Amino acid sequence: MPPMRTLSLDRARRLALTSLGLARGRPDPARRRDTRHLRSAVAAVRVVQLDSVNVLVRAHELPFWSRLGPHDRAHRDRWLWRSGELFDGWVHVASLAPVSVWPWLHHRRRAARTGARLEEHLVEDPHLLDRVHDEVAARGPVSVLDLADPGQRSGPWWGDPRGKVALDHLARIGRLAIRERDARFITVYDLTERVLPRHVLDTEPPAEERAQELLVLQALRAQGLGTADHLADHHRQRIRPARAALERLVARGEVEEVRIAEWGATPVYLDPTAVAARTLRARTLVSPFDPLVWHRDRTEALFGFRYRIEIYVPEADRVHGYYVLPFLLGDRLVARVDLKADRQRARLLVRGAFAEEGVDAVQVARELAAELQELAAWLELTEVEV
Repeated sequence: MPPMRTLSLDRARRLALTSLGLARGRPDPARRRDTRHLRSAVAAVRVVQLDSVNVLVRAHELPFWSRLGPHDRAHRDRWLWRSGELFDGWVHVASLAPVSVWPWLHHRRRAARTGARLEEHLVEDPHLLDRVHDEVAARGPVSVLDLADPGQRSGPWWGDPRGKVALDHLARIGRLAIRERDARFITVYDLTERVLPRHVLDTEPPAEERAQELLVLQALRAQGLGTADHLADHHRQRIRPARAALERLVARGEVEEVRIAEWGATPVYLDPTAVAARTLRARTLVSPFDPLVWHRDRTEALFGFRYRIEIYVPEADRVHGYYVLPFLLGDRLVARVDLKADRQRARLLVRGAFAEEGVDAVQVARELAAELQELAAWLELTEVEV
């Protein structure tokens, strides 16, 4: 058996950035982006996280910006939700993923629990789930606003009315599926067989042990390498089954176990097909919800960049701001910027900018200024206001 390889941290960063579709930079600005480019971005990340926060743009838009630059936003969203190539569901969290992943999540749908809020509603209305399902079946695509009796909200953030709680659970267990998100990002549901392609529904789900392997392999293709904890997070797998799946894949020669010099004896799993770009041309702002920074400990271990989302932190206690995006330059996260789109005045507001210690501040400022101008133009904002 050959000795275990040890990689440098520099090479680990390059492998991760190349696998995630960031290392080589974006296509030539003069080149028209089409569906093939959208597919390449999804193939790189494997999972696109969704979030309703719209202070700059919706969360799912920025991973495409980081990898493609300017592209047709309306065309992208039509393709994401109407092509039949992806599905909207609980994968990392609320996410889009290729429809090939749907059968691999069968064990999760089967094991999904009702949760405390739904249990409370079912005590009051035992037939809630069947009634909501039958209403969707009879009326076609519906949002919670279309239900005959959606119920009342119980709070501003997670106090969804009982109709929304029921719709979400029915989607979580596969009796319904998400057809699309409307212009206000309100979720529209329909019967699963009216949303997903027939060949996907007819695919025999793998056994749970094999499904765990397929999911962690998918994570490895996206991330390039990582610890069991890093890779399990990609599809929010439980750590023990994910680690066991990785060990089986190593034993079969489908995954390589390595070490990273600066990480000591921590087992690291490497995609044997991963390559590291020789030339790094990355220059992009990165979404708080990009797979590059999902796992905060991994981000810090790879880049020396401590990153936290402060959306839910009281304003007086925030360190960097409300909606802060890391700035990737080459193979380093060199700065972070708190941004807001002021759509009424057509301004991109820079509410705070912070360079990391030890970087060339002049170069970073120059590259960041160019990035902000390009982002503003794509968002049809006429000025960057600092």
